[in-house]
Amino acid sequence: MPNIKIFSGSSHPDLSQKIADRLGLELGKVVTKKFSNQETCVEIGESVRGEDVYIVQSGCGEINDNLMELLIMINACKIASASRVTAVIPCFPYARQDKKDKVGSRAPISAKLVANMLSVAGADHIITMDLHASQIQGFFDIPVDNLYAEPAVLKWIKENINEWKNCTIVSPDAGGAKRVTSIADRLNVDFALIHKERKKANEVDRMVLVGDVKDRVAILVDDMADTCGTVCHAADKLVSAGAIKVYAILTHGIFSGPAISRINNANFEAVVVTNTIPQEDKIKHCNKIQALAFLSFIQLSWCPVIDISMILAEAIRRTHNGESVSYLFSHVPL
Repeated sequence: MPNIKIFSGSSHPDLSQKIADRLGLELGKVVTKKFSNQETCVEIGESVRGEDVYIVQSGCGEINDNLMELLIMINACKIASASRVTAVIPCFPYARQDKKDKVGSRAPISAKLVANMLSVAGADHIITMDLHASQIQGFFDIPVDNLYAEPAVLKWIKENINEWKNCTIVSPDAGGAKRVTSIADRLNVDFALIHKERKKANEVDRMVLVGDVKDRVAILVDDMADTCGTVCHAADKLVSAGAIKVYAILTHGIFSGPAISRINNANFEAVVVTNTIPQEDKIKHCNKIQALAFLSFIQLSWCPVIDISMILAEAIRRTHNGESVSYLFSHVPL
């Protein structure tokens, strides 16, 4: 494709390389380094004048450093006369800080701040996946394409769970009800949700199951899991309510703190994630984690791995050519 450049940040170079390979392009030359005082320095190693530039950087790992690196890369391309700069952010950072809570009226809305920073840096367009709250799109005054993992989730369920016709799709909290009802409707199965009460962040106090999972396969679906307290408590709740198997399908597997040990000790048949965040190290420490993606299966020693690069690459191709991306909301690219 002419007049297009793809650059990779340091958060997820493997995903960036797969996107470039899918598009038949080479990644642009960029050098990222830190000075001794930990300031981030970025040097774009080739001309971007008049080019359609895409910068791939996920909100994971050292999130603040990676976000700053993304902002600097966007600005570097913009002041080097790129015609358009698109930030491809598979996992949007600070997405959970999208509103003020009832208790602390002085809490920040950090997702809005990140949106402002991206716009001020010079981003003309954002491509992301499964925003924690889709209203975050409204924080921007530039176009935002929020892609969905749902088509790949449906494909994985049908291909890997033999008893999927006798399953219940479960949301681990009320906020994910819309997501699970959409999947349940397309599978023509029942859904349930779990109401949770938190005493403080990352700590669940009490859970109540609304729906029936007795003698069924329960499939927990959520957009992200961090310390995994919620999904592991939910799995225990579902088993105690009579579920014969419990799966968890998560778009963004953050898995920080005690997450891996909790998953290893929980009642999961498998925990399936996309690779919007690098998962190789976590899979090695947890044989229940499987990486879900949008490409054909590649058999590795610990699990079948697929990869979301296909859907992101197709979104980039369609955006570059001025085509609609809405096809990707309900289909997995071939």
